[in-house]
Amino acid sequence: MTDTDPDSEPAATDHETASETSTETTDSERGADATAADGGDTDTLLVSSLEESTGKTAITLALARLAAADGERVGYMKPKGTRLQSNVGKTLDEDPLLARGLLDLEAEMHDLEPVVYSPTFVEQAIRGREDPAELRERVTEAFDTLAADCDRLFVEGGGRYDVGGIVDLTDADIADLLDARVLLVAPYEIPADVDDVLAAVQTFGDRLDGVVFNDVPDAAYDQLETDVVPFLEGRGIPVYGVLPSERELSGVTVAELADELGASMLAEEGRDAYVERFTVGAMGPDSALRHFRRTKDAAVITGGDRAEIHTAALEAPGVRCLILTGGHRPSGAIVGQASERGVPILSVQTDTLTTVERAEDVVRSGRTRDADTVDRMERLLSDHAAVDSILGRD
Repeated sequence: MTDTDPDSEPAATDHETASETSTETTDSERGADATAADGGDTDTLLVSSLEESTGKTAITLALARLAAADGERVGYMKPKGTRLQSNVGKTLDEDPLLARGLLDLEAEMHDLEPVVYSPTFVEQAIRGREDPAELRERVTEAFDTLAADCDRLFVEGGGRYDVGGIVDLTDADIADLLDARVLLVAPYEIPADVDDVLAAVQTFGDRLDGVVFNDVPDAAYDQLETDVVPFLEGRGIPVYGVLPSERELSGVTVAELADELGASMLAEEGRDAYVERFTVGAMGPDSALRHFRRTKDAAVITGGDRAEIHTAALEAPGVRCLILTGGHRPSGAIVGQASERGVPILSVQTDTLTTVERAEDVVRSGRTRDADTVDRMERLLSDHAAVDSILGRD
């Protein structure tokens, strides 16, 4: 809130009139912050991210568990529910559900997730049927309820830091509303990615506490530590950690993928192999073989009747499984070759485009939100990040 400037106070003929005028002005200025939260002595950290599926949930919950292990009372909330599923007739975000179980929270879901940021909600907001002021009040009321019972509250941002702008609830807006420090989670592959980090830093301003780079591939790790981290810190941007990519966190097993896709497994050898990316076999066999040989830890998605593509995929060392669409069953020779090479074959009823979309969604988000993943993230943070600095202990 901006205090009234005495030098600009309107003139008055008597003290009473001047006081009334000053009070009215102050109340008017207070309007924008009337819903500001009162977290008392609770330390509040908002974990935001440049992009979706950067490990934000795992990092948030791992930090909360590390703080709890030191005897602190911790809380959690995700003001905007963006990762939605149907649950007992209601649309809820899966992340608060996971948090409630892992952190043994007794809070109500409407406090953990005060705003359900669904496609329907977005449409209603664009039509002017959602009141930003009412939504801010809903968030602050939930925050105050949760903060009353904990020493430290972890607030998880939306899918990206800029989600929520249509109702003035971006992560930066929420940080201001809840008086929170911000930890930015960022991916990194090439130097140009630094531009995205700087844009987010500018958005958060003084609220930004520091940056953690997550899921950094081996090829980019040394450059990030040697060149990028000093560059950012030279600009006054603390980098609290550089977390290396771990296969168990960045991919799904073939068996998990089959389960998520509802696929039949025609050849099961190699079901525990990890898949990190997908490629579509829609070209000729010669081009397909050249393409498949350049890929790594990939699933090839193609029509079940494309025997020449199946053969090419099975000859490529980086292909971890075949996903055959349209419900077609390959020949016995293909199944035998796949079993011999230890490459599973999954058969789905859906078309290729639908299968690609579903499979990519599984890999993007499937391994970042379970208890085992949070355990792994705790170890990664302990080994590769300045946890005490993130928690504001030094």
